[in-house]
Amino acid sequence: MSRILIAPDSFKESLSATQVCKAIAEGLQSIDPNVHLDQLPFSDGGEGAFELFEALQLGNTIECQVCDPLGRPLTAAYYGFKDGKTAWIELSQASGIALLKDEEKNPMRTSTFGTGLQLKHALENGYQNIILGIGGSATNDVATGIFIALGGKLLDHNQNSVQACGAHLKAITDLDFDSLVPQIASAQITVACDVSNLLLGATGAATIYAPQKGATPAQVTALEQGAEHLAQIIQQKTGRTITSITGGGAAGGTSAGMFGFFNSKLEPGFELLSKLANLEERVKQADLIITGEGKTDNQSQYGKVPFKLAELARKHYKPLYLFAGSVQADLEVLTAAGITKAIAIKTETMSLEYAKSNAFALLKTAVAQYLNTEL
Repeated sequence: MSRILIAPDSFKESLSATQVCKAIAEGLQSIDPNVHLDQLPFSDGGEGAFELFEALQLGNTIECQVCDPLGRPLTAAYYGFKDGKTAWIELSQASGIALLKDEEKNPMRTSTFGTGLQLKHALENGYQNIILGIGGSATNDVATGIFIALGGKLLDHNQNSVQACGAHLKAITDLDFDSLVPQIASAQITVACDVSNLLLGATGAATIYAPQKGATPAQVTALEQGAEHLAQIIQQKTGRTITSITGGGAAGGTSAGMFGFFNSKLEPGFELLSKLANLEERVKQADLIITGEGKTDNQSQYGKVPFKLAELARKHYKPLYLFAGSVQADLEVLTAAGITKAIAIKTETMSLEYAKSNAFALLKTAVAQYLNTEL
């Protein structure tokens, strides 16, 4: 095989997508030093998009002073494209759960205010087309933090300002849009979202995601009630129904809130990034595709990079190999998706800690071992 496309996601807590690319490339080059490789560190639109942009040399990162999910000072980056009008902001840069210690995780207290400051910085610097990549959030504030950072006000029954956080959602009785930054009126904000969860209910923001962010069962109930209450206030004020938006439950209701406050569009992050990277054409030109992620289970079929890539591979009759830290997905799920072979780099007897610490070497070895007869 003469041309191989390497397009993995990151191995969470272990390797970045760029490092995964490098390990796979070194494994292949140990078999054939002259193999033609097309390396593309990929993302589903949540975390890791910057790596793809850097690989494609689409622009540059821009740093600004913001705050973390608990309001502490932080320097965070967003990506400005060469056209000077388009920017990509990753929610996790300022509102990510990775910024907090375990004992600090509490979606009743956290907010997206820092991400809102990034949006404000981008708008004030001439970026009119802003894409918000969501994923890895520490919040469940339904984008109220972003709303305040952009000049909006949350008001209680006495017309006093309400602080943005999960615990205060039920206290909001009115919204003030009068002092929003003027640039927002002509801007287009798109939320890159690859999940289908609604804001409320059994698969909603609070029920599914808040426990992962440190919420107790009682707090999950309070967050659910708060989000339902805010949805009613937004409906009364803007006429927009945020409870029926597919993907509205992503990132603690950030998608729903962005639609409610700013009429933002929601688009699949993978599709947005695929267009930027000309991914389908790269798939067509490849003889073999290799992808990867940290853990592959049956949930991976709902929007994760390897399965989205497998759709393209199947469409163009290309073999696709998946290397993952662990593979727990059913064989029929993998086969139906178009995945030719799925290989776990962690053996059953190996500890998770060892596998994470030695992921690069394990991945390189696995690629060399399993593809030795293919090149």
